[in-house]
Amino acid sequence: MSNTSEIEQTGDMLSAKLLTLVLVVQPERVLLGMKKRGFGAGKWNGFGGKVQHGETIEEAARRELQEECGLTVDALEKVGNIKFEFVGETQLLDVHVFRADSHNGEPTESEEMRPQWFPRHQIPFSQMWADDILWFPLMLQRKKFVGYFKFQGHDVILSHKLVEVEEL
Repeated sequence: MSNTSEIEQTGDMLSAKLLTLVLVVQPERVLLGMKKRGFGAGKWNGFGGKVQHGETIEEAARRELQEECGLTVDALEKVGNIKFEFVGETQLLDVHVFRADSHNGEPTESEEMRPQWFPRHQIPFSQMWADDILWFPLMLQRKKFVGYFKFQGHDVILSHKLVEVEEL
């Protein structure tokens, strides 16, 4: 399986970068990580990253979760697929979103992420990616979704589509 595909979007050819995002959810709280460096630094986010050659999307999700916060999970539920376009960038980010309702181990800070539990009613959306507030409620309700967000810089959504789906 190739991690790069060509996607026709508004007349431009954009290559796609395959990424994962894992949200660890408990009945009353959600685990997020403060990104300490690199893309998205200074924002709270789920745990994830690039799918490496020879790896399935789910294998990448499990690996990134363990690397970034020290947790392993028995089961991952795929809840979403979001494509992100950033004006002026040639790569589309193709993010596969997973939810884990149980985990093994204790969240541990890594070089990249500082994990912290947040009560479900106190998710720090003002310190997260601008799109999160739109799809997070679907993820928390176990609804499946597909989305597309076009960003100007890292904070302004120029346009978006978000649709609930039966299957992914």
